[in-house]
Amino acid sequence: MSADETQVFHPGQIVPRSGIYRCDGHDEDHAYESTDVAGHRFPPLPRGCRGEGWVLERATGHHRAR
Repeated sequence: MSADETQVFHPGQIVPRSGIYRCDGHDEDHAYESTDVAGHRFPPLPRGCRGEGWVLERATGHHRAR
């Protein structure tokens, strides 16, 4: 597990790694996720999120157009 997978990122921070992030305060009925691109800013937390930020759920790779 990398540091990005345990670190909580706050809305407005720069996304360090492209991937799917989840709200760190989700419950079992709702998992709030956001797909974010490295270099962009994290979005505000969804209204139902009880957490404080975003946690990397799954990193995604970059694909080059041919």
